[in-house]
Amino acid sequence: MSLLYSKTVLGLLTLQNHLVMSPMTRNRATDNIPNALMVEYYTQRATAGLIITEGTSPSPNGLGYPRIPGIFSPAQVAGWKRITDAVHAKGAKIFIQFMHCGRIAHPLNLPTGARVLAPSAVAAAGEMYTDAEGMKPHPVPQAMTEADIQSTITEFVQAAKNAVMAGFDGIELHSANGYLLEQFIRPNTNQRTDGYGGSIENRARFVLEVADAAIAAIGKDKVGIRLSPYGVFNDMPLYNAMETDYTYLAQQLNDRGLVYIHLVDHSPMGAPPVPDAIKATFRKLFKRSLILSGGYDAARAESDLIAGKCDLVAVGRPFLANPDLVARWSTGAAVKAPDMATFYTPGPKGYTDYPTLT
Repeated sequence: MSLLYSKTVLGLLTLQNHLVMSPMTRNRATDNIPNALMVEYYTQRATAGLIITEGTSPSPNGLGYPRIPGIFSPAQVAGWKRITDAVHAKGAKIFIQFMHCGRIAHPLNLPTGARVLAPSAVAAAGEMYTDAEGMKPHPVPQAMTEADIQSTITEFVQAAKNAVMAGFDGIELHSANGYLLEQFIRPNTNQRTDGYGGSIENRARFVLEVADAAIAAIGKDKVGIRLSPYGVFNDMPLYNAMETDYTYLAQQLNDRGLVYIHLVDHSPMGAPPVPDAIKATFRKLFKRSLILSGGYDAARAESDLIAGKCDLVAVGRPFLANPDLVARWSTGAAVKAPDMATFYTPGPKGYTDYPTLT
């Protein structure tokens, strides 16, 4: 039997295989509340060992995109509870990804009273889709005060407690892809001159304080993190000290004993590749589980697991278009291509209507 489809452990959990469903924004949460359609979507894909949910905001301020879910209200917690119950009944474990969008947002997508926040008042290049008025330029965000930083950490902590109440096995801190946590790490978006800006020790401080607070609230076996070294998504250019900075992060995260680091490589979608040396550095320095993602097929997933390059392999688009991906990969059946036109549109089309093997 192949390693990919054999049982494994993640912290205190036993997973039914080594395959992880990557977090994928799908914009189906009307009014930012998980619904019955989302229950169906996640249940269909619960043959994965681990599901990591779509990016979910820990606070009203973090809801940058239209129709993304939150986990800060009782209705949201109740909606997610229906999803975790259904996924657990099928044998999968499930972590919720906390995605605070920071500057990748638009006021038209935020509830009344919420603010577009970031480390510094630096707008991202490009535009943001809004249901109300279509595409709009990214606004200049408000630079966070130290009080904003502390209240945001408090929001992450409450969201972590809410996630446990909703039945999640853990949380993933989205510190990748140009969202708020990564906005603090990267020098182009963090131009602060206080204790949260300047050196990598200062730029990493917010991320590490969020991780520390989440661990204190729910335990290190329930906290993972996603990083995208060499990722350029959402106006995050490459810079010279990147390898050194992410090596520092690997060491710091290892010291905290998080259950996993999820390294994402966006080169299959056109970004610069994450050098093998960086992946090897994380493998060497981080002693708990390493998840790799980025353009995997079954053969490469098996090969990297056997070679010991990682503990788990995460895939996104193949799971999107093939709810029964585990069955298809393990039997060599054909894999369907996703319909990109329906990635972010409301309703079941291109979401819950992909066929399974008969």
